[in-house]
Amino acid sequence: MIEHKKIAIVQSNYIPWKGYFDLIAAADEFILYDVVQYTKNDWRNRNKIKTPGGLLWLTIPVHHSGCFGQRICDTEISDTKWSTKHWKSIKTNYAKAAFFAESGAFLEDLYIKAATMNHLSQINTLFIVNICLLLGIQTKISSAMDYVLSGDKNEALISLLKQCEGNEYLSGPAAKGYLDEKLFMDNGISVQWMDYRDYPEYQQMHPPFEHGVSIIDMLLNLGAAGTMKYIKSFQG
Repeated sequence: MIEHKKIAIVQSNYIPWKGYFDLIAAADEFILYDVVQYTKNDWRNRNKIKTPGGLLWLTIPVHHSGCFGQRICDTEISDTKWSTKHWKSIKTNYAKAAFFAESGAFLEDLYIKAATMNHLSQINTLFIVNICLLLGIQTKISSAMDYVLSGDKNEALISLLKQCEGNEYLSGPAAKGYLDEKLFMDNGISVQWMDYRDYPEYQQMHPPFEHGVSIIDMLLNLGAAGTMKYIKSFQG
């Protein structure tokens, strides 16, 4: 087994916040866990941006009526006009941002590509992978569909970790409610927790400052270099 191989296993989110990319950058391999059940009113298909009038949710419309229990990877888009609407909202509210000229073209191109996709996982992966490339994050990004899953929630994660030779599991704090750390330790896997509490503020349009918005807010206000410097600085 490779010494100190850190693995993070997380469901895909739509244009995630900075902490999501901080987690990716801190791992040696990041596994998109879209083989689990899609949850409504969650981060899978929506995120927030800043506007002069406050926070605005950007939500990708998906089919969920009569689809109880469907997996994230099987969730389909219900309105193909969503990408045009989202990009218009971003352009309207960030046109005067310091790095709109730099990052805007990059984002617009992603929205054009996303408009041709029918599944939520494809869209989320498109944004996540390309934003990582823009930021210079070299972490390997893979899919749980590339591995064999078995057992309950904890056992499935341990199975994934063993298959990719991971001996350190890096997780966000939300998993503390269900993760069985002893079971991981019994299988030779240590658990490390991300801590997002001390993020510093950055130059942001439309006060008051808000941490919990999509990373595109940071890209448009700080640019790619400034965003990666922020993430690396926080990691120490």
